[in-house]
Amino acid sequence: MAKHPPYLFKKRGVYYFQKRVPSQLIPTIGKGVIIKSLSTTDKSLAVQTAGKLLKHLQKQWHEQLFDFDDTACIIKQLNGMSETTPLMTEAVSLYVAMKGKAGNRKFMNPINHSTSLLIKLCGNKLITAYSRADALKFRDYYSERNVTTSTLKRNIGVISSIWNYAAREHGITEANPFASMHLNTSKPSEKRRSIPVENVLRIQRVCYEMDDDIRWLIALLSDTGMRLSEAAGLAIDDIHLDTDMPFVRLSEHHWRRLKTPSSQRDIPLVGASLWAAKRVVHNASNRFAFPRYCSEQQCKADYASNTLNKWLKSHVPDSCVIHSFRHSMRDRLRAVQCPSDILDQIGGWTTAGVGQSYGQGYNLAVLQEWLNKI
Repeated sequence: MAKHPPYLFKKRGVYYFQKRVPSQLIPTIGKGVIIKSLSTTDKSLAVQTAGKLLKHLQKQWHEQLFDFDDTACIIKQLNGMSETTPLMTEAVSLYVAMKGKAGNRKFMNPINHSTSLLIKLCGNKLITAYSRADALKFRDYYSERNVTTSTLKRNIGVISSIWNYAAREHGITEANPFASMHLNTSKPSEKRRSIPVENVLRIQRVCYEMDDDIRWLIALLSDTGMRLSEAAGLAIDDIHLDTDMPFVRLSEHHWRRLKTPSSQRDIPLVGASLWAAKRVVHNASNRFAFPRYCSEQQCKADYASNTLNKWLKSHVPDSCVIHSFRHSMRDRLRAVQCPSDILDQIGGWTTAGVGQSYGQGYNLAVLQEWLNKI
């Protein structure tokens, strides 16, 4: 299959034009990368349109790059044109454009948080101007606030990845000051607990009594092991009740991506999850199972998490959150000696071993049999 030209990429079926701005023109243009939707799904039309756009940009940029000041030294002007090391803000723009996830809030939030803090603490410098002392200052800021090791590692990792990408793109061979840092200055990560079975059953009874959309979502999670974003982003068409074995089909939608390829799966509906699915379908007002948290634009799983965790807090032990239903599902299936590959298929976990990638997996009847046991 023919590859796209390097200045084209495809996002949700639509073609986009992408071109890096010459570093000398970034202060004038105000951004490091030009990204423009071509508003078409047709590749030939996208290539034609992008070609015209590229031609005009290159012509304009060439004129700007070689617009010399007659009153200044030409040698100094030429030397200034060789400077290609980007500022941190420019490096961020390049990195985001390379990933093609500028509109992904979950991807952008950690980047915006980490880089904004670095710039606040140390300034918006050329990436080669950051020193080990700057990196230690960034690390110590988090350490002094007693954050977990995983949080500290994640934030330093974001900066380090951006620095590495910009260095490769600009031929910079200096050592990354944010690499190989000692992180044992913060507290260990707190392990998420499973919700005990007795609490799961009690929560399900409360859900039956309250019988509203928030409780339907909680009940659906309790007996399927789905991730919150998977459940909150369901369409009504994903719920299949008019079959001998009711099930929910998890597939990608433009408003909600799936975490991994193995996350795409069918899960039988049993117990509280079957009750919840029936209530959702019966009360459907549009194409979404949970319109409070989902629209054509996005699935607001973070918003749902805050609401559900606030309600759940009085019904579960400390350190248990809405995601703990997923941990509980794994423990409940282990308790009935469910084979690990069946357990992984139900939860959408990646199963180890090359052989596990062959074939179609277990059918719904087998999955339902094990879910009925819990």
